[in-house]
Amino acid sequence: MIELSDVTKVYRLGAVEVAALNGVSLSIERGSMLAVMGPSGSGKSTLMNIIGCLDVPTSGAYSLEGQEVAPLSGNGLAEIRNTKIGFVFQTYNLLPRLTALGNVELPLMYGRGRNRRKRALEALERVGLGDRTRHRPAELSGGQQQRVGIARALVKDPAILLADEPTGNLDSRSSAEIMAILTGLNRDEGRTVVVVTHEAEVAAQASRVVAMRDGKIVSDGPSAGSAGYWPGAGDRGAQ
Repeated sequence: MIELSDVTKVYRLGAVEVAALNGVSLSIERGSMLAVMGPSGSGKSTLMNIIGCLDVPTSGAYSLEGQEVAPLSGNGLAEIRNTKIGFVFQTYNLLPRLTALGNVELPLMYGRGRNRRKRALEALERVGLGDRTRHRPAELSGGQQQRVGIARALVKDPAILLADEPTGNLDSRSSAEIMAILTGLNRDEGRTVVVVTHEAEVAAQASRVVAMRDGKIVSDGPSAGSAGYWPGAGDRGAQ
């Protein structure tokens, strides 16, 4: 479903060039759940941005469902983001003046989305917030706000969910609830889920862990929580 080949991403800061990605090749199968780990500056967020069509490679190739992404215009990239990919953010990115329902409806305001209210209600019910639809973000716990974020990502029925540190601001109980939702969406609905995380406990719930350092993939294999775990793969990924 997702195929990156020898991808580099170079940022220019004045006269200095910084290579955020350096020759990354990665294949992600449809319906899989992948965790990306690494220290700050390892390139994991840049990799997520490229997979999510928020950025394009400096060189190399990226194809999504057989379509080469790099040559697409800004409108073409936006079309992919709007129809194929749902995003879940560490800081929730909810609009404080809107209710939970209003925040989930928001992606449907752009374009010709029909039955917006019904679809938003269904998405909130799927994450267990059918009784919190009229609450604003300040009236919700961190875990509930993140569930609103997941509902917003789901409302357009994307095939891919990209979650950037989805448990980073949560306590252990809320983190477990969020991961239960994400793993359920992968297991029960066959959605492809990619999670960027620095938490070994979160990565262990994916079927596969990719560890990054200095813009490169340094290990790639089954997670410690999967049946196919082999010694060393998950351990290196958790560093």
